[in-house]
Formats: sequence, C-alpha cells, structure tokens
Amino acid sequence: MIDIANLSIRLPEFSVQHISLTMESGDFFVLLGPTGAGKSLVLEAMAGLVPIATGSIRLHGTDITHLPPEKRDLAIVYQDGSLFPHLTVEANIAFGLRYKKKEVPAPDLQVQHLMKRLGIAHLKHRKPSTLSGGEKQRTALARALAIKPKILLLDEPLSALDPTTRTDITELLKTLHQEENMTCLMVTHDFAEAQALGNAMAVINNGRIEQSGPTHTLFNHPATPFVARFLGVPKKLKSVPPAAR
Repeated sequence: MIDIANLSIRLPEFSVQHISLTMESGDFFVLLGPTGAGKSLVLEAMAGLVPIATGSIRLHGTDITHLPPEKRDLAIVYQDGSLFPHLTVEANIAFGLRYKKKEVPAPDLQVQHLMKRLGIAHLKHRKPSTLSGGEKQRTALARALAIKPKILLLDEPLSALDPTTRTDITELLKTLHQEENMTCLMVTHDFAEAQALGNAMAVINNGRIEQSGPTHTLFNHPATPFVARFLGVPKKLKSVPPAAR
C-alpha cells in the first residue's frame, strides 16, 4: 500500500499542489491527465528524483519521503526505456542488482529468468541501438523487475510504440501484473490505456487532482466537467464525496 499525502512540488514555472492518493497492494493505478498536467512530476517525486515542497510518501506504513532513490524499493520505466547505450541487454538488466544482493540472492539466475520471461533471451548480447522500440521496452521492464520492486512506476511506457507493439506490451503488462501480483502506477494521457490496464485511477489537471477512484466510477460518473470532457464521456455529473476526489 502506498499513501501520498498533501504532496506539493514547486518549480519556477509550474507547481503540483496538495496531491493525496492511496494505492492498495496489487493495484494497477493509472494517473491520467493531459500533457503538462504534472503527472510525471508526481511519479518522479515518488521515485525520489525531484524535491518536494510539502507532504509525505509512505510505502507499507514506512515514510520514504526523504530516502534516496535506491533505498525506496521502487523501480521506474520511462517511455523511451532510458537504457544505458554502452551496455548489452543482459548488462542493462543486471545493472541495479549490485545494490540488491540481499533481496536477490541469485542475481544471474534472476536476469536469465527475466530475459526468458519477457522473450528477449536471444537479444542478451545486443546493444540498445540495435533494438526495436518494443525490444527496448521489454529490456527496460526486465531491468526494473530484476530488483523486485515493491512498486513498479511506468511513465507513459506505451506512447512511443507503434500500434501493434503497443498492443503487445499492453498484454505483457496485464500478464505480469496478474501473474506476479505486482503493484503498478502508470502515468498516461491516453484514456484507452487507462481503461485497458487500470483498476483504479486519478485524473490530474494543472497540478491538481480532479477525481480519483475505481476506473469504472470515473468513466461512468465523472465528478467535474473537465473529467467528463477529458475522458470523452457524456457529462453525467454526480455528487461525489470529497474523499473520492
């Protein structure tokens, strides 16, 4: 379980204000919003990559707000994979394991298992420059999963892929989430992705949460005109308790 309480991030030309969200263990939670809404900032604050002005982040009851990124038991996958260009697929996947020797006692076996599981074992000696978009994302996913994170953070992981590869990676994420009982947080601007993957979601606009709750609730009962317009559903506004917003 992860609790974000009253999180604010202040940058020179943009701010994220008073974000409060709760994600249950095993959720596939989607943070949905237009470009520039602040969703990636929230993700990077959780990962410890951007400083926060106020608020707290708790993981399974432990305050991780001020821990360095490598101590948070989180892993992040970006839309371009962000692989190390000088390392092979195998070396990229193994990179983070040097910090997780206690949690992953057989790192070599873990790397081999993940390459096979994600269908990239035949690419183990290749460099990122020789990979397709889908192969890069599979490698990035394997690298993130190798450290056995408590939360998998996904920053628009499908947006740079062609339609066929996007479908393949979507199905892979569904399967991994279900079979590994992973807790995932994905940010996206695509409500079709949110419907396909998320069981819970929040809509963010201009640095503030407009509504949060089960995915079907937001699509069936948008709480604000913005949520209705952004999700492309008829404007059926319904009174929603403040805690659900």
